[in-house]
Amino acid sequence: MQNHFGEIAGVLTAVFWTVTALAFESAGKKVGSLAVNLIRLVIAFFLIGTYSWVVRGFFFPTDATLYNWKWLALSGLVGFVIGDLMLFQSYLIIGARVAMLIMALAPPFAAFIGWLMLGEVLSPMNWLGMAITMSGIVLVILKRDKKEENGVMKRKLSSSYSVPGLLLALGGALGQAAGLVISKKGMGDYDAFSATQIRVLTGVAGFSILFIFIKRWPRVWTALKNGSAMKRISLGAFFGPFLGVSFSLLAVQHTQTGIAATLMAIVPVLIIGPSILLFKEKVNWKEISGAIITVGGVALFFL
Repeated sequence: MQNHFGEIAGVLTAVFWTVTALAFESAGKKVGSLAVNLIRLVIAFFLIGTYSWVVRGFFFPTDATLYNWKWLALSGLVGFVIGDLMLFQSYLIIGARVAMLIMALAPPFAAFIGWLMLGEVLSPMNWLGMAITMSGIVLVILKRDKKEENGVMKRKLSSSYSVPGLLLALGGALGQAAGLVISKKGMGDYDAFSATQIRVLTGVAGFSILFIFIKRWPRVWTALKNGSAMKRISLGAFFGPFLGVSFSLLAVQHTQTGIAATLMAIVPVLIIGPSILLFKEKVNWKEISGAIITVGGVALFFL
C-alpha cells in the first residue's frame, strides 16, 4: 500500500474532483461562478488551517521558506485565479461533464510546460498520446450538420457545444497544467496541505482584488445568504481545494508527475454516471467513446 501511495492519491484526486465539479456547477447556476470561486477558497483556507494545526501544529504555513512562498503563490495565481475562473465559467456554458473532458488535456499541457520550464523531453510516444487525446475530445465536441446549398445537400462540421465555453475550459486546462508544474517546483518536500494553503491564500487575494475592480462584492454577500448554494459550495470546497488539490500535490510528491496526472485525468469517465443520475443528462455512445479514447490517449502519453 505504501509503495503505491502516490497512485492511490491520484485516483482519489479524480474522485474528489468529480464531486467538486458537480457541486460547483450546481452552485454556480444559483449564485454565479465568481462568487463560488471566492467563497470556496475562503472555506478551504480554514479547513486546511484547522487540519494543519491538528496534524502539524501550524494553522498558518509560517514554516514555509521564501522559495516555497514565491513559487506556490505564483502557482495559486495561475491555477486558482486564472485557470479556475475560466473553468468555472465554462461549467455554466457547456456543463461540468464536457468541461472536465476538455480538462483531460491538462496532463499533456503539463508535460509540455514541464519541457519548457524543467527541460523534460517529449518522446514520439508522448506526441502520439497527444494526438489520441485530441481525437477523443474532437469526437465529443464536433458533429456533422446537413445543410442544403443550391439544391445540394452538404455536410459540414460544427461544434456541438458553445465555442466560448470550450475555449474557457481549454484555458482552465492550461491553468491547471501550469499550476501543477509550478507547484511541484515550489513545493519540494514541503507539506502538501500547507502548500495548498499558500496557493489558496493567493487565490483569495487575487479574487478579492478582482472583485473590487468589477464591483462584485454585493453578489458575494447575496450568495452567502443562499443556503442551498452554500451547502453545495461547502461540499465542493471540502472535496476540491481542501482534499482534491492537496491530494494532487501528494500524488506528485510520491509518484512520477506523468502517472499522477494520468490518474487525475479519469474524471471525464467518472463524471458520466453522476451527470446522468443527478442532472438527467442524456449521454450518447459517441460521448462515452470520446471520453474513453481521451483517457486512453492520456494513459498512452505517459507510458
